[in-house]
Order: sequence, then C-alpha cells, then structure tokens
Amino acid sequence: MSEKNIYKPIKYKLDKVVEETSLIKTFFISAKEEFEFKTGQFVEVTIDGIGEAPYTPSSSPYVKDKMEITIMKAGYVTDKMHQLKGGETLGIRGPFGKGYPIEDFYGKEVLILGGGVGLAPLRCLILTLLGEEDKFKKINICFGAKTPADFIYKDWYDELRKHKNVELLRSVDKADGSWQETEGLVTVLLEKVDINYKEAVAVVCGPPIMMKFGTFRLLEMGVKEENIYLSMEKNMSCGLGKCGHCAMGDYFVCKDGPVFTYNEIKDYPDIWI
Repeated sequence: MSEKNIYKPIKYKLDKVVEETSLIKTFFISAKEEFEFKTGQFVEVTIDGIGEAPYTPSSSPYVKDKMEITIMKAGYVTDKMHQLKGGETLGIRGPFGKGYPIEDFYGKEVLILGGGVGLAPLRCLILTLLGEEDKFKKINICFGAKTPADFIYKDWYDELRKHKNVELLRSVDKADGSWQETEGLVTVLLEKVDINYKEAVAVVCGPPIMMKFGTFRLLEMGVKEENIYLSMEKNMSCGLGKCGHCAMGDYFVCKDGPVFTYNEIKDYPDIWI
C-alpha cells in the first residue's frame, strides 16, 4: 500500500454553506472515505486555481464521513470561499498539527474561554468532551461576542445547556434590548464561574487581544501556567513547517502546535500579535 501524499489534496464535496454572521460562514463537507482528525488539529482547504488556507474543523472528530469548517472572511482565499454556494468540489490536506491532550483533562474541571470565530475550534473541542462527558468533573464554557448578532452557532446554546455536566455563560461587549445575559468583555464571566481555578484546566481561543488578557486573568485567578492551553493558529500557511511563516521561537506552530500550554511559549516575544 502506497504512503499518503501529504502534498496532494483529497477531493471532497461541499454539501451546503450556512451563514453564521455577515462575515462568518460554516461549510458542510462530505467525503467518500472516512477522514480522521483529533480535536485541535487543522486541515488545509484548497479551491482549485485559487489557493489554500489552514482551518480547524468545527465538527466532532467522532463523525468521520462529514466535516464542518467555520470560516471568517478575512482575505483573498476566504473571500473566494465565501462566494461558494454548495455543490462545488474542495481539496483537503491533513490533518496536521498537535491536538489537545484530552486524556490529561480526565477527572478535572475544564474551563473553556472563547470569543469571536475562536468558537469554531472550541466547538470541536466541546463536542469531543461531551462524547466522554462523565470523565470530567465539570465543563465550564465562557463565550463572548461583540453583539448578540455576532454569536455563531445560534441554535447550539440551548442544546449545550441540557447537559448536566455543563455550565454555559455568555457575554457581549454591547447588549441590545433583547439580551438577558451578561454585558461586558468575556473575561468578566470568570468572576461568575463556580470552579476551583487552582486545579482546573483552561482552554483559550479567540482574537489575540482576548487571548492575552484572558490568559492573564486566568493566571490571576490561580490557574497554573501548564494548565492553560492556547490555540495559536495565527500565521499558519503551508501546514508542513516548510515555509517558516508560523515560526515562533523554537517552534513551528503548524507542526508543534497549534495547541500549546502557556508555560511552553510564555517567554517568546510577540506571541499575542
């Protein structure tokens, strides 16, 4: 049996596209053969003749014949992705990178802090945790967005609240008349979570400025440096550690990450840019 060609994309069908917000869409993809990945890993998605870009799946790794990828329009390739309607063929390479060490979370309280399109890879993580829900003391979720309209996966939150082991808190920077939850930066939710921070595992994903101040607040609350996991997906390109675009100190984010503990990368400059 020949080895897999890591440079050649495998063809997948784009089944449908769902608009989450004015700048964010979710792409539903199906495959003829099973595709396996671990939560936290990423794939390279190719549009023939246009280019490719790295994205972390937002769907459950337990589902192997379909995949969901949520993408924010932020450049040339993502703009072309947002023009797709469904029925097209995409190429996928991967999976690449290092995922979350889920086994290390067993028996602990897990705190997930996310904002913006950072909720996409966190959705994959949460679906993974819920597949083994009884192995964790509690799953605490703190999500933030600029406004209520900016939340993605709007139909998902009621489902999350049905789980006995889940506490979900949400905040918005700017509320409207219909918003009944917290107003303020997502870090204000950390004051409301019933959790033993000194023994908890925390996962942070979102815009760099949110990750920076979220991490610092978690440290102030008592979370250990080695128990804070960061998804450092910014600046990835080739996925193979060849182009050097994602170099961060001694690491290539695409090969050695994108998941790192704060303890691993805290001494490198400009990690939040």
